[in-house]
Amino acid sequence: MSEFEKIEGFTEEEQLDFEAELQEGYADIEDKYAVDTQQGFENVLVIDNIPVIDEGKKQKLVDRLRQLFAKAGAPIEEENISMPWDDKAATNKGFIFLTYPDAQQAENALRALDGAAFGKNTLYVNRFGDIERYANLPVGEGELPTGWREKTYVEKDHLRSWLGDSAGRDQYLTFRDQDVSIWWNNRNGTADAVKADGKPLKNNKWGELYLQWSPLGTYLSSLHRVGVALWSGPKLDGSIGVNVLRFTHPGVRLIQFSPLENYLVTWSEEPLDNFENHPNAALRETFGPEDEGNHFVVWDVKAQRVLRTFPADKPVQGEDGPQQMAWPSFKWSPDDAYIAKCNVGTGIAVYELPGMGLLDKKSIKIEGVQNFEWCPMSDKDFAARKAGKGKECSFVFWTPEAQNQPARVSIMSIPSRNILRAKNLFNVTDCKFYWQNQGDFLCVKVDRHARKAKSKKATFCNLELFRVREKDYPVEVIEFKDYVPQFAWEPQGNRFAMVSSNDPNYGQGIPGVVIKYNIDFYQLDQKKGDFIAIKHLDSKIANTLVWSPRGRHIALATIGSSQKFDVEFWDLDFVVDERREISEPGANVTMLASGEHYGITDIAWDPSGRYLATSASAWRQTPEPGYCVWDFKGQQLTHQPQDKFKQFLWRPRPSTLLTKEQIKKVRKELKEYSRQFDEEDAAEENRGSAEKLAQRQRDISEWNAWRLRNNKKLDSERSRLGKQKKSIINEINHDQDEKVEEIVEELIDETEEVVVG
Repeated sequence: MSEFEKIEGFTEEEQLDFEAELQEGYADIEDKYAVDTQQGFENVLVIDNIPVIDEGKKQKLVDRLRQLFAKAGAPIEEENISMPWDDKAATNKGFIFLTYPDAQQAENALRALDGAAFGKNTLYVNRFGDIERYANLPVGEGELPTGWREKTYVEKDHLRSWLGDSAGRDQYLTFRDQDVSIWWNNRNGTADAVKADGKPLKNNKWGELYLQWSPLGTYLSSLHRVGVALWSGPKLDGSIGVNVLRFTHPGVRLIQFSPLENYLVTWSEEPLDNFENHPNAALRETFGPEDEGNHFVVWDVKAQRVLRTFPADKPVQGEDGPQQMAWPSFKWSPDDAYIAKCNVGTGIAVYELPGMGLLDKKSIKIEGVQNFEWCPMSDKDFAARKAGKGKECSFVFWTPEAQNQPARVSIMSIPSRNILRAKNLFNVTDCKFYWQNQGDFLCVKVDRHARKAKSKKATFCNLELFRVREKDYPVEVIEFKDYVPQFAWEPQGNRFAMVSSNDPNYGQGIPGVVIKYNIDFYQLDQKKGDFIAIKHLDSKIANTLVWSPRGRHIALATIGSSQKFDVEFWDLDFVVDERREISEPGANVTMLASGEHYGITDIAWDPSGRYLATSASAWRQTPEPGYCVWDFKGQQLTHQPQDKFKQFLWRPRPSTLLTKEQIKKVRKELKEYSRQFDEEDAAEENRGSAEKLAQRQRDISEWNAWRLRNNKKLDSERSRLGKQKKSIINEINHDQDEKVEEIVEELIDETEEVVVG
């Protein structure tokens, strides 16, 4: 029955046309004056799956919820929480409304709280306007909205499957031109391509910008103009679309993983636009209006969601003009609990993860602060943290001299903000921090200038060595009259190496001049508790130090020179006769070998410490791009010059899962295992020899087949040419036999008469 009255004099067809026009007019009016469910409610959230309680537990529930919100970085006042109540049942309805001061805070709370655990419940957070919008979707019963599809569960491959290699081999990546390949590093310098479904891993999308492994080797990140892709599992090529995580950030150029790979920071030189009406759905869903103009994005890796975005810092003016942006701009705590940023001159902002809210709702105000570094955590620290007995995180920072106040280096614990140790410094130009990888020692390299010097450029250096594991953090000072461009702690050890130079040409950039350096090794004297020099190498040309990740071995390289490209291999515990006792410190420091890699630009050890890779990248205008692989003794195993070669990257490994007792047992039974390893080495060598012999035989067979084909062609050509030659000769002979008539005129006599008239 029609909702309109019958108009007298209208036929049924005219009545229907009139009603249709009238309804169309009403629809236009409704569209014109429709209420936008989003407008005015951008700062209101709805949280579902709240526990249902009675009146007596209401206040306790609100207090617990506020504690959770504050811990997640989304604090809210009690008066801004609205809990609908069912008067008949005398209980709440299982959801609440949160009203934040503005839309940006509401967005941050949405990202922080959605999916958060609250006791046995999981909280689900939505925007207030979204509920109305989704409720009015024109969908039939049992149907999904247009463009939506139900996703079937697909079991993912193990993300660390490469660790199960029976030979315990490491992987490395090579990037040449647009081709990216991943290899198994075999013994004796050979390599096998990593395969998936029997084919070498290849992906033509990897080579758009550059590549980077995550800290534990789980993900291979490839950078593209539209964002970042993380590839994992045995099929890194992502041929099935499995184990590929994508993070949309237009123009991304730099990325940084957190130490435990839970989070990611991306940076683009281009600020984010307002993508509210952008045709790309991924951009609309990822970023909101509050992200416009920002350059940094902090991501949750597994959830693939934005935690927060940040603007770029204003350029800092230095003596030589605007300084380049420091990278990384954000620094992670070793346990992935915090991310912090130094606001130069004012303080350090520490954000709690995953909520990305400021610690205690405010930055740490430190007037004049210049830089900071988090203290690493050892395996013992992580074990203690799991047992609930771990110590707080901490970082070191420094402030320069101001008025009558000296410069100062301080160590602060987080979240308590207690100062654990402070040290005053004088005549400071700059400070650099070097933590030992287990957090046992800290070196503050203090570049200093003369007290009355007009220029504030560094002319000499002090090393302030903090023994962090000891009571009151004792400090030892080692003074140098020379400039120290590089310093490096031995991993897992108590030694360090440093490069110094008193060459007057240092830093002048004079073409063709070779700078001389000094290399020094120091070791902690366990009896005295101080660091003592154990070896001094004078007038070296090496300017780069790279310790093996297992300690003991170190490589010295000359990088950045246009004339020298040396690589030296040193063993700090070299022993010829184990029965001979050596009392003099440093007597075991021995150079095992030296070599050269023409055009070297990069150097890196593999995770096992058994192999070293040197590479020459075309990105740095090297005269001969390519790479070399050496063993720890300095023997060159392979040399691969490659045109347009760009990157060589070892795949990192996570920490061992073996306990200390298991490691001790392996070392104790190492001789028995050595026999097995020797047999495997011999078999591998024989297999390599057999493969080489088979390859040579294949090459000879191919050569013989090619030679036979060409001999047949040559014989055929000779036969053809022979016939052609015979034909030409016959034609010449035939021409000679022909008779030719020729008329010759000959003058026999000539008489001249003179007539006289």
